[in-house]
Amino acid sequence: MTDQLAQIIDQVNTARHSNRPLLIKGGGSKSFMGRASSEGDILEVSGHRGIVNYQPVELVLTARAGTPIRDIEAALDEQGQRLSFEPPLFGGEATIGGTLATNQSGPGRPWQGSVRDMVLGVRLVNGEGEHLRFGGQVMKNVAGYDLSRFQAGAMGTLGVITEVSLKVLPKPACSRTLRIECDAQEAIDTMNRLAGTPKPLTAACWLDGVLYLRLEGASSAVEGTIAQWPGAVWEEVADFWTRLREQQLDYFEGDQPLWRFSINSAAPQLAAAGQLIDWGGSQRWLRGEQDSEALQHWAREQGGSVALYRGGDRLGEVNPPLPEPIQRLHQRVKHAVDPHGLFNPGRLYSWL
Repeated sequence: MTDQLAQIIDQVNTARHSNRPLLIKGGGSKSFMGRASSEGDILEVSGHRGIVNYQPVELVLTARAGTPIRDIEAALDEQGQRLSFEPPLFGGEATIGGTLATNQSGPGRPWQGSVRDMVLGVRLVNGEGEHLRFGGQVMKNVAGYDLSRFQAGAMGTLGVITEVSLKVLPKPACSRTLRIECDAQEAIDTMNRLAGTPKPLTAACWLDGVLYLRLEGASSAVEGTIAQWPGAVWEEVADFWTRLREQQLDYFEGDQPLWRFSINSAAPQLAAAGQLIDWGGSQRWLRGEQDSEALQHWAREQGGSVALYRGGDRLGEVNPPLPEPIQRLHQRVKHAVDPHGLFNPGRLYSWL
């Protein structure tokens, strides 16, 4: 365990007095995300690490922001527990602070919740060098205007996260995967139909003509569902879901731009080749050079949005455009926490 809070506050105060922006850096595993970083000084938080408090009976864990996810998972594993939102490790470099800042969750997100759903509270250093606490360590203490959940996807623009408190859950007793050969539209229809049933479905993904369904929970519930649902048990599942979570499947290889859609799960198949359908249909990936405006238009029609997740032009806007009232809200929150505009300017949007 290493407490570097004093150094972090000192660097923030120095930046404030010199009017010099700060580029927050943890493990560096997600540096490809967001817009290209503007000029500024690196604020390293990867050394600020360690599990501060873990109460297995209460299902609550608090860790410093620079704590690697792999260390947290190792501690939870000893107690038969896990991070239910399945955050990617990105080669073991991913930290809990960066995972929250980039809002990263794995294949089970629609059924098991996102990192945003599991955050109970955070501590952070604001633009005035003050160490603030938001939320709590139990769900009932989280009420009102909750800046802790605002951190999910804020890309470090709303202060320097120093601690994160999370809800954790027990590991499932049994996990099996069904495999069904079908086209994309059949997969979308099947995923949405099965997701509406009271069964232990925790992941649903379609790729290259095959639909994969993960069942987790009590052995009796899993086996009973297998007997009722279509498809055959995939005995060679190996680390498929881990590779999907880590974006290590062959689909993700190469330098082509990678687009991420967040849309209505029942939206029809996008008329373009090179797709991967995840999260029961609500998260969809698309590879290749594309017309950004056309993709945004289609995503809006389907009740969602699209972002340029990796590659492509990182100097332009890579996140979905926001209506003007929402832009003003973002700017007001940013000014309240970071009045001098120190933290990751332009990383999320050029105007933030």
